[in-house]
Amino acid sequence: MLLFCESGYLKPDIQKKSKHKTAVVKKTLNPEFNEEFYYQICLSELTKKTLEVTVWDHDLGRSNDFIGGVCLSCASQGDALRHWMDCLRNKGQRVERWHVLTNQLPRTSSRDETAEGRHADL
Repeated sequence: MLLFCESGYLKPDIQKKSKHKTAVVKKTLNPEFNEEFYYQICLSELTKKTLEVTVWDHDLGRSNDFIGGVCLSCASQGDALRHWMDCLRNKGQRVERWHVLTNQLPRTSSRDETAEGRHADL
């Protein structure tokens, strides 16, 4: 995650311009994604934001199935919190981590404060 200090959004705005989606990886049960998303936002604003990453199984002609997700924010715990804090401390640098996905859709207190860097389609 690279952080920039400009006014901007780390949440889906009305036009959902800040919502990012990976490319679809077809015909595999074990896809790998190596993609980057950039958000331009003041560092001071990040303490109020949540980055929500979700993974979905996409089948043609059917509804998408939720696989799992992770939320990174100051309200996170464990590895997710350490990752978020490392991102805040290392402005402008890549901070990579693996996360175990939870099987529950993230529940944020305010959708306005959520960044949806979602979703990886299988």
